[in-house]
Order: sequence, then C-alpha cells, then structure tokens
Amino acid sequence: MKRMIPAALLALVLLAGGGWWLTTRMGGPTEVPAGSLDAQENAAEVDTSSVIEMVQGEADAPVTVIEYASYTCPHCATFHANQYKDLKAEYIDTGKVKFVFREVYFDRFGLWASMVARCGGEERFFGITDLIFKGQRTWVGAGQPGEVVGELRKIGRLAGLGEDQLESCLQDADKAQTLVAWYQQNVEEHDITGTPSFIIDGKLYSNMAWSEFKAILDEKLGDA
Repeated sequence: MKRMIPAALLALVLLAGGGWWLTTRMGGPTEVPAGSLDAQENAAEVDTSSVIEMVQGEADAPVTVIEYASYTCPHCATFHANQYKDLKAEYIDTGKVKFVFREVYFDRFGLWASMVARCGGEERFFGITDLIFKGQRTWVGAGQPGEVVGELRKIGRLAGLGEDQLESCLQDADKAQTLVAWYQQNVEEHDITGTPSFIIDGKLYSNMAWSEFKAILDEKLGDA
C-alpha cells in the first residue's frame, strides 16, 4: 500500500507556480497548468459540487463499495488487473454492488492522468482508467513531465479523444484545483492513508486478496 503525501505539501507540489511548461508531440511548448490554489487554502472553501462521482452498477444495489486509488500506484494497477475484474463480473454487473471510484493524488502525474480519464465524461471514464492502469509502467516511466503527458495523450487518443479536447482538459486549471480540493475532502472524511483503500458500506478496508474481498461482500449481502 502506498503512503500519501500530506495534503498541504501536495497542494504546494501540484499547484504552486501555476503549472509546468511541457513539450507536445509537435515539438512546440504548451503550458499545462495545475491551478493556482494556495497551499495554505482550506479545501473546504473550494466548491467541489461540480465534480462528478464515477459510478458503476445499480444505484440501489444493496452494497456500496468506494475505491480510493492513485493512477501512479502499482498496487492499484494490480488490483484493477485482477480483483476488480472479478468484482465487476460477479457483483457490479449483477446488481449486487454499487461501485464508486475516487482518485487520490500523490503527485502531479496522477492528477494529469485523472484529468485525461475524466476528459471523456462518464461514458468513457472507466475504459480510459483501464487503459491508464494497463499502460502505467510506460507513461509513469516515460521520464520528464513532457514525455509523461505525451504518453497520457496517446492513451486519450486511443480512447477516441481529440487533440483539441485533450488540450482543453489538461489546460483546465479550475478543474485541477477543484479535483485536488475534492480529493482532500474525501480522504479526510474517510481517513484514507494509502491506496488502494476501500469503503464497503461505510467501513474502511485496506488492499486484500480476492477471497477476502468476496467473503466480506457475501457477508454484507447476507445481511442486506
């Protein structure tokens, strides 16, 4: 399980200075701002009501699972390559579980990945998330920030997003600021200290084997 950067430090890393100058695939400079939120500003003062919860499954499913995950966390990528597939097939697609995915931002790369995933809207979010996790080693290990963003753009284009659409999403400083505040509010509410973490019907669990996950869900469903 990956430990989290303290919120104030994260805000400073992500947001101070207004952004980074990156290099596009065409060779010209483009500014990809991560917002201008002051590191000392209280996240509660930012209106996060515009952030869309990314949900799979029936709204009235008897059990709700919230996953907290970072796109740069290798354990999260492993979960999505393995346990998540079983969770989706056996519980989400069958109407037993409502699944909510919430992003955690350890670093600016994870924030940029989130902005690309959300660029396609609710319909494409989980498909793009799958591509981001599958290609994690490639884009995280690309090197400099410009190369990392270039690899994330490739994933976006593979998912059917246009270059102008991707540029608009990555340039949205207000959205970046709102997402960071939303993340801070969520992890404080649920006392999240690492990823992946799960809130199953209001109770916090850390990463676990599928047999343990399944046993918890079956017990919850037996009580439903």
